[in-house]
Amino acid sequence: QVQLVESGGGLVQAGGSLRLSCAASGFPFSTYTMGWFRQTPGKAREFVAAITRRDIATYYADSVKGRFTASKDNAKNTVYLQMDRVQPEDTAVYYCAASDALYYVETASAYDYWGQGTQVTVSS
Repeated sequence: QVQLVESGGGLVQAGGSLRLSCAASGFPFSTYTMGWFRQTPGKAREFVAAITRRDIATYYADSVKGRFTASKDNAKNTVYLQMDRVQPEDTAVYYCAASDALYYVETASAYDYWGQGTQVTVSS
């Protein structure tokens, strides 16, 4: 049974940092692309970052490039999102997702499995 469990969300002040974790199980983690998306009420799920299968490449949305860092620990089957210099517009529910795709990893439809999400709130 595939499971993706996010943790690490919470309330943080603008300019601060937060690290999200996503523990994965039930599929061959190192061979899957792992993505981070976020969503606010009434809006579509938005791509944040992705590390492709076998760690070939890492992609970021322009809105987070230079501030957020995605990483993977294949030994722990865990993917992380280090969020630095957060801004109020980063407030959202953050989801991790897994895909066996190598391309189009910025699109939500490429992902097969999703976590339940973790709330991140940035106060100004």
